[in-house]
Amino acid sequence: MQDRNFDDIAEKFSRNIYGTTKGKIRQAVLWQDLDGLLAQLPQRPLRILDAGGGEGLMACELAALGHKVLLCDLSSEMIARAKVAAHEKGVSQNMQFVQSAAQDIAQYLEQPVDLILFHAVLEWVADPQQVLQALEACLAPGGALSLMFFNYNGLLMRHVVVGNFLYVNEGMPIKNKRSLSPDHPLNPPDVYRWLEEMGMCISGKTGVRVFHDYLKNKQQQTQDFAELLALEQRYCRQEPFVSLGRYIHVMAHKPNLKDEL
Repeated sequence: MQDRNFDDIAEKFSRNIYGTTKGKIRQAVLWQDLDGLLAQLPQRPLRILDAGGGEGLMACELAALGHKVLLCDLSSEMIARAKVAAHEKGVSQNMQFVQSAAQDIAQYLEQPVDLILFHAVLEWVADPQQVLQALEACLAPGGALSLMFFNYNGLLMRHVVVGNFLYVNEGMPIKNKRSLSPDHPLNPPDVYRWLEEMGMCISGKTGVRVFHDYLKNKQQQTQDFAELLALEQRYCRQEPFVSLGRYIHVMAHKPNLKDEL
């Protein structure tokens, strides 16, 4: 397996991810978490790495708050789109753009960063544990990691709900290499263990789309979006809903050396 590059379907990615109710719920839930995470970090312009940042939606919002953001992505097309977005939002002065795999980004950093975003990328890489280790090495002591990954439990639940029993029993094999459905959904306990083995302290877990994808009547995703979003935000940090989210957002902190002395 090779790390996934979205150059070939960048337009489809933009249309299907950002321009849907799925994307709106994802952004709303993540921003609730990030507001709390930012409050726990030093109250100054932060050094932020958005690894695999795609079109830069999150990166531009953080740059607009005055933070210095380096966005990297394997896709040259995504980098180009992120540059356009930054220019349109007037935040280019607070951003850098590097075409690079997340695990190779250390060579482009002048110093460790305060916050790393790694959203919906881990399930697309060949060696997820190695990538997490590489990113952790880029994080300053006391810094935070915002990691969102595609949840195996959520994928399994979705296929059972719609009656794809044979596909589930076959192990849910990859059907279409050009699809936006991730290649390798991740088992949450594995991800939590990897973080803890690196010495990271997990501070929060949130389910992203804990109800949306399971609705029997798909029209309600748009017709009743406000009510649906309110329910998502109400229950997304409670079990068992966290573990059933299509994605899971886990926040973790790197211990501060001063606190360990």
